[in-house]
Amino acid sequence: MKKLVISTLFVMQVFFVFAQNNTGFTGKVLDSKTQKPLQNVVASIQNTSLTTLTDGAGVFTFKEVAVGSQLLQIKSAGYKDQLLSVEVIAGKILDLGIVVMDEDITSEQQLSLITITENDLGDDNSGSESTSGLLQASRDVFQQTAAFNWGQARFRVRGLDNEYGTTMINGIVMNKIYDGRPQFSNWGGLNDATRNQEFTSGSAPSDYTFGGILGTQEINTRASIYRRGGRVSFSGTNTNYSWRSMGTYASGMNTEGWAFVVSASRRWAQEGYFEGTDYSANSLFASVEKKFNDHHSLGFTSIFAQNRRGKSSPNTNEVNDLKGFQYNSYWGWQNGKKRNSRDKEVEEPINILTHYWKINNNTNLNTSVSYQIGHVGNSRLDYQLANNPDPTYYKYLPSYFLNSPSSYDPIYAPDNTTIIGYSNQDADNARAKFLNDGQIDWNAMYEANTASVNAGKSVYALYEDRTDDKQWNANSIINSRLSDRISMNAGVNFRKLNSHNYQKLTDLLGGQYFLDVDPFYTGDATQSDLNNPNRHIEKGDTYGYNYNLLATTFDGFTQFKFSYKKIDFYLAESFSRSQYQRDGLYRNGIYANNSYGRSEKKIFENFGFKGGLTYKVNGRNYFDFNGAYMTKAPSMRNVFANARINNNITPDINSESVMSADASYIIKAPKFKARVTAYFAKIMNSTEVSFFYGEGLFDEVAVGAGNEDSFISEIVTGINKKNIGGEFGFEYQITSTIKVSGSAAYGEYKYDNNPNLKVNDDGQASATNSNPITDFGKTYLKGYRQSGMPQQAYSLGLEYRDPKFWWIGANVNYLADSYIDISSILRTDNFVIEDPANGIGYDGATVDAVSKALKQEKFDPVTLVNLVGGKSWKVGNDTFGLFASVNNVFDVKYKTGGFEQSRKANFPEYQADNANGTPSFGSKYFYGYGRTYFVNLYINF
Repeated sequence: MKKLVISTLFVMQVFFVFAQNNTGFTGKVLDSKTQKPLQNVVASIQNTSLTTLTDGAGVFTFKEVAVGSQLLQIKSAGYKDQLLSVEVIAGKILDLGIVVMDEDITSEQQLSLITITENDLGDDNSGSESTSGLLQASRDVFQQTAAFNWGQARFRVRGLDNEYGTTMINGIVMNKIYDGRPQFSNWGGLNDATRNQEFTSGSAPSDYTFGGILGTQEINTRASIYRRGGRVSFSGTNTNYSWRSMGTYASGMNTEGWAFVVSASRRWAQEGYFEGTDYSANSLFASVEKKFNDHHSLGFTSIFAQNRRGKSSPNTNEVNDLKGFQYNSYWGWQNGKKRNSRDKEVEEPINILTHYWKINNNTNLNTSVSYQIGHVGNSRLDYQLANNPDPTYYKYLPSYFLNSPSSYDPIYAPDNTTIIGYSNQDADNARAKFLNDGQIDWNAMYEANTASVNAGKSVYALYEDRTDDKQWNANSIINSRLSDRISMNAGVNFRKLNSHNYQKLTDLLGGQYFLDVDPFYTGDATQSDLNNPNRHIEKGDTYGYNYNLLATTFDGFTQFKFSYKKIDFYLAESFSRSQYQRDGLYRNGIYANNSYGRSEKKIFENFGFKGGLTYKVNGRNYFDFNGAYMTKAPSMRNVFANARINNNITPDINSESVMSADASYIIKAPKFKARVTAYFAKIMNSTEVSFFYGEGLFDEVAVGAGNEDSFISEIVTGINKKNIGGEFGFEYQITSTIKVSGSAAYGEYKYDNNPNLKVNDDGQASATNSNPITDFGKTYLKGYRQSGMPQQAYSLGLEYRDPKFWWIGANVNYLADSYIDISSILRTDNFVIEDPANGIGYDGATVDAVSKALKQEKFDPVTLVNLVGGKSWKVGNDTFGLFASVNNVFDVKYKTGGFEQSRKANFPEYQADNANGTPSFGSKYFYGYGRTYFVNLYINF
């Protein structure tokens, strides 16, 4: 019995069956603990296109296999892959006997991974939801390391954002039309129900979609493919939530052709790792399938995942030095409890109906229709003619007074005439106040709102930036084996979106109403809606901004794969059409003639080509090459430069051009597996839109603007990015119980040109200027590093797996070359030139001084040690298990990202703010977790 833990066990005597024209082998797959047969296990012969599934008895059979040495791969979700060497004899079917599958410990690691990466580490503008989610399905050791061990430091494979990958459920694309990124919270907490996944890396071919240059992830929720049985688990952690309970049951296909799966979970925390980050999430999943005959089945999947969590703030070095890196400025005490002002709520249920049509033994056509409705809300405080409630507002911090000459008082010598120094009592008072409190004062806001002088009018209120989406999606995919050597995949996808975006008042904080005006403007410009001016807003009302975004997209692809003895290759092409439009529901006072009603339609038509080949040196050694060129429509968020209050299309916006290439050497052997890859990717003509308050912008650039300080939207177009690097991963089974693995990633991810920067300033809008754009010329970004991820990462791990079903593993990870997100406006001529007409620069703006000010910050490298382990027991027909992990064992403090503030937009303003070494508008940073743990107890029955 001790040998059961070895990857394969032959317990039946090998015998030969003679059959006319039959050459191949058969076998039976069992679970190592329960000894039960495993259905729907994928068995494939490496170096060929031959693939089959085990039947209800766990049996697989291959016929018409080439004579000689073959590698058989057996894999199934939740189990370790098996790679067996088989010698095929002409005219005979070889019986391999029983193949035993061991539980895959990495599936439990992925449960822990999701705990970490699901947390949004940034603020609303960080663009940082989970970037590692696309990696969860991969069995490749490099991809597993990138997700589990490097994901905690926000590592991105090949430096690519997840909008360049494609995530699907039953063929339905889950990437949002708005920003191109999947909303992983839509199925968060349903790990057991979403384990059946297929993954492709980079631009490698997928059977389901043309895909992007990061890869594809297909989640299959067809009820009949789930293994019959149940699972209940309970977990504890100290990351973004504290506790999780989960239960899942799959019926398997019964004799009447019915199968169903149900799953539910709850996750919660009064406070996560960072201060004031409450968490509450409930998830439900149901999938049912009716098999009518051998050719037709109908499946329905419904997913509901509700998630509400308190955000944590990015902070400057000044704030972190005073309060610590776990400090969060978004919360304050109310009635003895911590209340977060910035909660994010996601509630977007998904319903998918799928028809499975097996046209014949060589061709399948699957068609899905989905409908998704729900909302995403991000809360924050609003205030009118009242003090800013943010405890880290720059005027409340010591740096404000340290940078103010009028705050300094001279210190005299005993003779009362000689000045020996200066004191700054205001800075000392601000420091003491911030140290003693430094949180949102909810009570003060309630008192202000109920003061008699306001007569029931709230000067503070809590609202949500709200998005209510309604989206239809239809998808049809055909897979056909045209001959023994040629297969075809083709698909079409249609999406129609109505996205309602508005500001919703959620709490008057003791007052009776809130006035729907902007007090920073005068006259009609104060009105959010001239059709309904001076409205009194109550709880649940819409105010501020209100519009719909309408989108219709279509895409299709074809792909042909060719398989020969020494070479496999593929060719694929795609076409897509995207149509975007804004429909304004308010007539904004600033853009009275350009905000109400529908904008023009913006249409993008795009195409893509990709191809690749695999050269098979022998059954264990391969060379693999992939290349792709495609154009990609800009995300809808970038098409409208200021969608909240006008219909203007972003100037100079066009489709991106994307190209990539990679070359790999791959070894696949029963004890040793490795891959080394070199890659190149270039993204051209992309657009980025951001919003901030800037000082020193329009005094010379916009003559007659009347105010050099403005809240602006910054539009950067024509951005080129270049990513080059290499990946390496290996694992070696030293003995039957000890395995060593290692991974390495080295990349250089840079801006590759100097794009153009324009600014939209609402303060310059008028009846005759409904598109107040100022061109700032080039922003000098070329050579700067892309931000937000380590560009070097290395890992070495060791795992021991005992025959008595317990195991332990450890790995050490080194991550380096992570850079801050730079400000584009600071790298324009506006920063250094005072008089553009005559080319006169600011005093002191020498080459050395400017270079020092604009040098990109590089974060310190970090070494993280992680431990994992577990134990499982068989009790009767049930399996009990324990999984535990400790990440960042030595509690290392490290920055995972950050961004420069753009407030001080010219050199004199910037220098004055940095004169004392503690700028009021210094860079803001995100931090990784310190030492964290994850413990999971489960039972499979």
